Amino acid sequence: MKRCVFLWVLTISVLSVCAQKRAFTIADVYRIQNVYGIKLSPDGKKLAFSLSKSDLENTTSENNVYVMDCESGAEPKAITTDGKSYGATWSKDGKSIFLTSYASEKSQVCRYDFVSNEINQITDFELGVDGAVISPDNRYIAFGAEVYPEYGADGKANAQAIAKKEGGPLHAHIADRLLYRHWTSYADGKYMHVIVYDTVNKTYTDVTPGEFHSPVFSPSGVEGIVFSPDSKEICFTSNRTDKPAENTNSDLWVVPVTGGNAVCLTADNEAWDGSPQYSPDGNYIAYRFQQVPVYESDRFRLGIINRKTGEKKVLTETYDNWVEEYEWASDSKSLYFLAPESGYVTLYNVDLGKQNIRKILGGKALSSFQIAPKGTVYYTYSTTGKPTALYRTMLKKPQKEQQLTFYNAALEEEVDFRPSEAMWVKGAYGDSVEVFVVKPHGFDPQKKYPLIINVHGGPQMQWMDSYRADWQVYPGAGYVVAYPNPHGSTGRGQKFCRDISGSWGGCPFDDVMAVTDMLEQLPYVDKDRMGAMGWSYGGYFMNWLQGHTKRFKCLASMMGLYDLRSMWGATEELWFPNFDLEGQPWNSELYKKWSPSEYVENFSTPTLIITGERDYRVSYTQSLQYFSVLQALGIPSRLIVYDNDGHWPSSLRSMPLYYNAHLEWFHQWLGGDPAPWDSEKMVRNEK
Repeated sequence: MKRCVFLWVLTISVLSVCAQKRAFTIADVYRIQNVYGIKLSPDGKKLAFSLSKSDLENTTSENNVYVMDCESGAEPKAITTDGKSYGATWSKDGKSIFLTSYASEKSQVCRYDFVSNEINQITDFELGVDGAVISPDNRYIAFGAEVYPEYGADGKANAQAIAKKEGGPLHAHIADRLLYRHWTSYADGKYMHVIVYDTVNKTYTDVTPGEFHSPVFSPSGVEGIVFSPDSKEICFTSNRTDKPAENTNSDLWVVPVTGGNAVCLTADNEAWDGSPQYSPDGNYIAYRFQQVPVYESDRFRLGIINRKTGEKKVLTETYDNWVEEYEWASDSKSLYFLAPESGYVTLYNVDLGKQNIRKILGGKALSSFQIAPKGTVYYTYSTTGKPTALYRTMLKKPQKEQQLTFYNAALEEEVDFRPSEAMWVKGAYGDSVEVFVVKPHGFDPQKKYPLIINVHGGPQMQWMDSYRADWQVYPGAGYVVAYPNPHGSTGRGQKFCRDISGSWGGCPFDDVMAVTDMLEQLPYVDKDRMGAMGWSYGGYFMNWLQGHTKRFKCLASMMGLYDLRSMWGATEELWFPNFDLEGQPWNSELYKKWSPSEYVENFSTPTLIITGERDYRVSYTQSLQYFSVLQALGIPSRLIVYDNDGHWPSSLRSMPLYYNAHLEWFHQWLGGDPAPWDSEKMVRNEK
C-alpha cells in the first residue's frame, strides 16, 4: 500500500515524496550487516574490516574478514568465507593478515597470505585464544585465557582440569573470596592470564602468573594487552588489590615478552588506569585513566607516561567529557580520540606539547576510525534511520564524505528506516535535557499515535542518533518512540553525568517527567496511550515509575533492580552500589530511599518483566521479587526468564522473543498498529 512518509528535522516538518517502502519488522533486525574492526595496512593503501550477518531462521551468525583497496575504490574482497573469522591485524610488511577464527572447536589465530591466498592456523592453545594481539616484529602472539594458576600456560592440563570439574560427580561452586562469579560465569579458581606464544620456538608462556586477573575483565572481551614497538615488552592491565570486588583500581603493568617480574606504572593512582597504547617511537605509553577511586563512571581522561623518566602528563584535563577509543598519530606527536557529545560521538586531536584539543569530525555517532598517512580518515557510524557503514573523508575537508560500503543498500531501499529528531526540554536543576523522537511508519500528522519512552541503562551512558533495533521495531508497528538523555547521561559534561549518583530516583525522574510533559503536548501523541520501557538502570527506572506516577498505561522492565538492599548482596561488582548509593545497606539510607520496593502501596500499572538466570550483575531474583508482588496485588503482569542468558541476552536466541513480547504487551495495553503479528516468523501481516 502506498504511504506518505514525513521527515521532521528539529521542529520543522517537511513533507517528503511518497514512498513505497514497507514497515520495519523484527525479521529485518537480522537482515542488517555490520562493518566493524577496521584496520589500515602499514602503507595506508588497503583497509581490512570484519562483516557480520545473521540468519534468524537457522539461529546462526557469520563473521568474515574483507579487504578493500583504498586507492582503486574497488568492491571489498572477502579473504575468509567460513563465516567464523574476525579481528584482522596486518603483518609488518603488509603481505599477510593475522586473524582470529573459531572454525575449529576453540578460537585460534590464523594467517592469511596474499600471495598464495591461503590461510594457515598459527596457534593451537587447547583453551582457545581471546583478544589476540600480534607483536610488531610478528614473532609473538599475546592473548587472554582463563587458566588455573598452577597450570599457567599448559593449555592441555588446564583443559583436562576443566573437563574433570565439569564432568565430575559433584557440581558445586566453592569460594573463599569475592568476585567468585562475574557477569555470566563462576570463577571456580580460574584467572584470566596473558599467554604469549613464540612462533619461532613454538612455546607458550604465562607472563602474568598468580591469583590475579590480567587483564581486567571487560564485558566486550579481552582487551588492554599491547606490545612495545620493539616487541620486547608487554603492557597489560590488572587489579592486584586485596578486594578487587570493592574497588576500581586497575593499573598498568609491564613485563618482558619472555616473562619475568611485572612492574606497575600507575601505583600512585588508586582509581582506574587502562587502555594502554605505545607511541610509534616507543617513547610513551598513552592510557585512559580516572581520578576518583571506586567510581566507575568518573571522567575518562587521556594521559601519557614517559617510558624513560616515568613522568606522567594529562592531555585532556580541559575537556569535560569522556575519552573513549583513541590512537596515536604516526609521528608520535599527537593522538586522535573519540568522545561522546550530546547524542553523538566526535573525533578530536590533541598534541603532546601544548595539549591543544581540536575537533576533527563532529555531528556523527562515530563507532571506530583509522587515520591514513596522507591525511584521510576512515570511520564507521550509523544514524537512527541508517545502519552502520564505512566512510572516509580528508582531515582538511571533513565535509566531503564518501560512503565506501553498501551492504544494507537493498534493505534500505525495501524497508522504511525511520529517522529521529532531537528535541530539548528544561529538566532538573534548570539543565536542558535532550530527547530523540522517532515517528511511526506511515506517519500522518493529523492522527494521534501511542507513545513509548525508553530510558537507558548504565546509568552513565547516552542514547545517540545511531541505529538501534528498538528505534525501528516499534515505529514499524505504529508507535512514536522517544529516548531521552536525563541526568546521569554522558556527553554533557561530568557534573551532569555524576548528578545521578546518590539520586537514582531524583533528578532523572524529574527529567523524564519534564520530557513526558513535552511529548504529550505534541499534536500527534495520544497522551492517554503512553508506555515506558527500560533495561538495567532503565529497568530500575520502570520499577521506580511504578511507585511514583500513574501516567503510563503499561511498563516493561528488563534486568531491572527492585529491592536495593538485597541487590547489594547478590551483585558482583560491589564498587558500583558502594559509590552510587554512598555506602552499604547497613550504613546508607539511600538503599531504602531509592528502592522501588519501598513504594508497593502505590503500585497499579501493568508490567512486562524480562530477566536472565545467569545475570550476575542484576540478579534475576530482583525480577522474581517484583513479579511476586505484582501478582499478589492482582496487577496484570508477565514474567519472562531466559534460563541461559545474563545481563545481555543472546542476540539470536533471545532478542527476537524480547521484541515480540514487547510488541504483544504494548498492543494489549496501548492499542498500537492493529495489523496482526506472526509470532513465529516475527513479521507483520500487512493489510
